[in-house]
Amino acid sequence: MKRILEKLPEAEQWLEKSVLIGCSDEHRPHFALDLGALDKSAIETELQGSFTDLRKALFVVDGKDSPLLASAQSLLRWHDAHQYCSRTGQPTQKNLAGSKRVCHASGVTYYPQMSPVVITLVSDGSRCLLARQPSFPQGMFTALSGFCDVGENVEETVRREVAEEVGLEVESLRYSASQHWPFPSSCLMIACHALVGAQRAEISMDSLELEEARWFGLEEIVEGLKREPRSSKQDDGSFLPWFPPKQAIAHQLIREWVQQQSAQTA
Repeated sequence: MKRILEKLPEAEQWLEKSVLIGCSDEHRPHFALDLGALDKSAIETELQGSFTDLRKALFVVDGKDSPLLASAQSLLRWHDAHQYCSRTGQPTQKNLAGSKRVCHASGVTYYPQMSPVVITLVSDGSRCLLARQPSFPQGMFTALSGFCDVGENVEETVRREVAEEVGLEVESLRYSASQHWPFPSSCLMIACHALVGAQRAEISMDSLELEEARWFGLEEIVEGLKREPRSSKQDDGSFLPWFPPKQAIAHQLIREWVQQQSAQTA
């Protein structure tokens, strides 16, 4: 990458725009740089590769590189959106590492932030509920998710989102794990399992938010986890269900549910 920048007259200015996104196990720093303003074809030729959609890239790169890409996307977007102070309208300045921006006119320091989002796998004890939005790739189903509103805790958000999106009342829930996710902006995904009553499991879907939501049994989930997206299309043009890949926290939730169900039936 450095050899590409060195061909530009303003190479030093480009390097100053880079941000620190982490360090390797060997303590080598990793930096990210937005090259969107440069000639895309020239970069592809120089590096003998091609650009791809970041959403797709996060699911195919090495497990160690995926978090770096997510951090790079979020931090570079944040810097692009905070070039001016919201109080004075004056330009802000990035520090060397890219961990903050400062307005010297007002003395205000801005730090990157993440928005809390709950992602919830709902179960009625023997089935789990997955849904899809119209924007999803054909055949892909995942767990319910939604942003935390101001003043809400995680439990309140889970109950509200499940009620709003599928019309079900959560009886109990438990925390699973968390994951940083760069879409639609920098988000902290808080993964939970939620239980609803088996006698009150009729779905009332919010059609403005979702395209489809339904219950899946254990066997169908196990088969879906094995299925690749490209192999889900059938001869009649319909698509068999498939689920987010292992780098996504939704995949972890689904795996945990399978393990729990398998242990109960063993």
